[in-house]
Amino acid sequence: MRKTLIVTNDFPPRPGGIQAFLHNMALRLDPDRVVVYASTWKRGAEGRDATAAFDAEQPFTVVRDRTTMLLPTPRVTRRAAGLLRQHGCEAVWFGAAAPLGLMAPALRAAGARRLVATTHGHEAAWAQLPGSRRLLRRIGESTDTITYLGEYTRSRIAAALTPEAAGRMVQLPPGVDEKTFHPDSGGAAVRARLGLTDRPVVVCVSRLVPRKGQDTLIDAMPAILAAVPDAVLLIVGGGPYAKALRERAAKAGVAASVHFTGPVPWAELPAHFGAGDVFAMPCRTRRGGLDVEGLGIVYLEASATGLPVVAGDSGGAPDAVLQGRTGWVVSGTDTAAAAERIVTLLEDPAARRAMGEGGRRWVEEKWRWDLLAERLRALL
Repeated sequence: MRKTLIVTNDFPPRPGGIQAFLHNMALRLDPDRVVVYASTWKRGAEGRDATAAFDAEQPFTVVRDRTTMLLPTPRVTRRAAGLLRQHGCEAVWFGAAAPLGLMAPALRAAGARRLVATTHGHEAAWAQLPGSRRLLRRIGESTDTITYLGEYTRSRIAAALTPEAAGRMVQLPPGVDEKTFHPDSGGAAVRARLGLTDRPVVVCVSRLVPRKGQDTLIDAMPAILAAVPDAVLLIVGGGPYAKALRERAAKAGVAASVHFTGPVPWAELPAHFGAGDVFAMPCRTRRGGLDVEGLGIVYLEASATGLPVVAGDSGGAPDAVLQGRTGWVVSGTDTAAAAERIVTLLEDPAARRAMGEGGRRWVEEKWRWDLLAERLRALL
């Protein structure tokens, strides 16, 4: 494999799914052949210290820009080109195509022989707006490959590209560490600590933002409790929607049956998945399609943990579910449908077990990190 320069805003310790995706992929490349050029997580001594500590632990070189957001400005482009030449890199991987992929022509002129740009959910939104659509087309013309998460994002992004660039698109979704997310991940200990040992648990692990659908789950709780009186909704994660969700649960009269953990360290997430009997995140598309789920890796992490899933129909979320086999897809705004699917699973242990086992097999067959990292190595 050629030596690769990874150019990205999305890299730990900054939290998030794209960050985890890039880091996991980078760890599976030859560390002697990887250089990461990334933004700084956040300003201030605390942010600098956390970033420096993280970078020191990596097996590859990490170079941080002084800014908290890399943009394809002349200064950033010159520095990226300088790093390319300094480290003898012949391949470039843009962790997110938009907007950093606009640097591709300059990096090719600096000596890059392969340029790969990865797309996520936000590029599908770019494809809908005239100005950003033109920029996305430029990125497609100047890179060798644009990757996509699933059919939803492919179809929308391809419509903004030239036919030739669209024909060079390759699927590269995030993977799942099946050795970390597994049925014996420690869920029983989490249940015991939270006092949920003998209760049926619906778990949702996600950022607390309107798109993810935690509000739909709270609105569904009266119907769920009417059928399964001791059920509890375990909402794992933090975010700006937390206060509104707590108030919603109180207003609906279900606060005693909704447990908020707040932010949870990444190392504890597998156990929190394992604390559930059913995983549910009825995500929905917002803002006229500009706020959309790119894939929904949490559904696959839940499947790897052996849970059936109830997913929303936003964007590429259905790509992470085998309908009727690993779980169900419902409208992210249909409270009754979410309640019905959840109740059906809570009341049917055999169905839960069959879907959980089917999901685990699917992850092992298609979504393992090592399989997807091999695909990236071939692209580079």
